[in-house]
Amino acid sequence: KKRIDAMAKGSLEFHEEVDARRIENAMWRSWKQKQSKGSGEAESLPAETDNLERVRGSIGDCIDFSQIRYPQEKRSCRYDDLPTFPVRPNFASFENSLRPASQCVVFDGCPEDPYHPSNTPIYQTSTFVQPSSSEFGPYDYTRSGNPTRTALEKHVAMLEHAAAAFAFSSGMAALHTVTRLLKQGDQILVNEDIYGGMHRLLTQDCQHNGVQVTFVDTTDLSTVAKAITSKTKLIHTESPSNPRMRITDLRKLAVLAHQHNVLLSVDSTMMPPVICQPLLLGVDLVVHSATKFFSGHADCTGGLVCVRDPELAHRVAFLQNAEGTALAPFECFLFLRGIKTMWLRVNRAQENAIQIAKLLSKHPLIKEVFFPGPGGCSSEALRIHNSQSSGPGCIISFTTGSVDFSRRLLDASRLFKTTVSFGSVNSLCEMPCTMSHASIPAEQRTLPPDLVRLSVGIEEVRDLMQDLQRALDFASSQRQIPDHDGYDSRFEDLPVVPRLPPDIEETHTFHRCNSQDTGPGVQTFVPLTASATVALVAFVAGGIVAIARCRN
Repeated sequence: KKRIDAMAKGSLEFHEEVDARRIENAMWRSWKQKQSKGSGEAESLPAETDNLERVRGSIGDCIDFSQIRYPQEKRSCRYDDLPTFPVRPNFASFENSLRPASQCVVFDGCPEDPYHPSNTPIYQTSTFVQPSSSEFGPYDYTRSGNPTRTALEKHVAMLEHAAAAFAFSSGMAALHTVTRLLKQGDQILVNEDIYGGMHRLLTQDCQHNGVQVTFVDTTDLSTVAKAITSKTKLIHTESPSNPRMRITDLRKLAVLAHQHNVLLSVDSTMMPPVICQPLLLGVDLVVHSATKFFSGHADCTGGLVCVRDPELAHRVAFLQNAEGTALAPFECFLFLRGIKTMWLRVNRAQENAIQIAKLLSKHPLIKEVFFPGPGGCSSEALRIHNSQSSGPGCIISFTTGSVDFSRRLLDASRLFKTTVSFGSVNSLCEMPCTMSHASIPAEQRTLPPDLVRLSVGIEEVRDLMQDLQRALDFASSQRQIPDHDGYDSRFEDLPVVPRLPPDIEETHTFHRCNSQDTGPGVQTFVPLTASATVALVAFVAGGIVAIARCRN
């Protein structure tokens, strides 16, 4: 406390030793004090009403994080007791006056940088030079910490109201870290409708390590209560679930879990923080496959774990460092960039999804639609979802009554690309039983085999609806689905540039064959003769020289 007061008054110089754990513990004590006052519990901490404000002032104005040192000669703790991640603000009780759209944009990832870049730099380095041989600086090895990753983790923690957030190399690495909080003999209760990769991790990894895995319907709290035993240490769920879009009451589930001293983990990949913030609902851990909405462009993979308890944060950080699963600097940069447009992307995709869900729910060839919006779930489920989220998201699942019909539907789609994953600016479609959830054995699968999952993107919704209607028409008919019909970006019906000399044009490599040779629209590659090859090379080289002269 004296050290924090000295910082607030400006009497402690930056070059003096700063005990990072005391700063963090002071913030934790302040948050606990505020929580105990708000809940009417007996106050066990000193009555310092302005403590939190002084800590915030100290962290924000009087500490240069880049100058924090961890002396090795005089330390009384073990090496493994030192923080494995750089000191950063605890956002668990942070009240952001900005609205979600602005929170995604208004963030400085490197306020200590003397050059004040408008975007966080990529610290593409594996090691950092230390102040001396007897003390550590804030960073030493990128596996343990990197400024670009710290910036991403701080921004995510701010969006999620977390004490700390941690970035991993993939969503599965993040989920694996959560399961590593368990030890042999512990039990984990898991929602029965779960992502296929998580099901594989639990049944083929956790169980082999002595962790008892029990699948339950988390939408039924009485069922969950009956499944809890003295060995239960963690409950893990999704809401909406992937891919049946089942809704769990996270507030009530958190209360139930905490009554039995059980942690609650939620995979909120389908509900990014601009829609839902589970930590504010009482959840202990929030997991994201950042590959989806945080990236938004399907160009990088990553995972996130957000926690609201600083002590739990230390354990997650230890596992991230010890197991080497942290996200690399370049991917951190891509996610930082993706976050800036997350609200815009998610908002547009939601608007599109609502319109498409209406189309599907009224279509005679669609049997059932699963979507946390009107017509896609029960009124009670919709009420619960709306109480803990600000929107339905952009994932829609539906059944057709026929596996063959569903396959033809996907094959006939052009704007909806057939692939796994979701959350991209592009619209995607898949059949979970044979794609994203194929690792779940058929006898354990709770999914209809004809189930189709759509990830709605940000395209013009009229184009998407037209593409779906066209695909439905093809799927219901016996007509042959065309291989190429204008959406493959080849543009083979257009003239080409540059204009080629006649002797080269006659033997152009990409020769359009006649229909009697190989069928309509089929392209083959005709080898160039030696003389034609020489002429083509000379033509290209001459063009390059001409362009260079013009520029000079």
